[in-house]
Amino acid sequence: MPMETYIQPTVVRNNRGLSIQGTRITLYQIMDYLKEGAPHNIIRDDFSLTVKQTDEILSYIQDNYNEIESEYNRIVDKSEEERKYWTDRNKKRFEKIGKLQMKSEYELIKSKLKSRNTFK
Repeated sequence: MPMETYIQPTVVRNNRGLSIQGTRITLYQIMDYLKEGAPHNIIRDDFSLTVKQTDEILSYIQDNYNEIESEYNRIVDKSEEERKYWTDRNKKRFEKIGKLQMKSEYELIKSKLKSRNTFK
């Protein structure tokens, strides 16, 4: 009876989207690097990937570029919406905090730090 060999795929889809098998690294993170023009060896080193993993991931991205690009753009848009929401939501709070008067004991600490040039 011949033995069947099962090769585990490098790229899998999970609850985070397209990811690298056995890691928490998404293909969208790799896409960030590719969009910035990062060399493949930098991607491999920064994500602690093997040469084989890197080659398979880049090949997968190339073979499925339109689908991955579409998902990537949706994720970037959603992230920007979330960033804008939290920036707007916290704007008034940060303004309010900025207007608060510092407690006297903190003023003393702040003046000591300023004298040491460690606080600006």
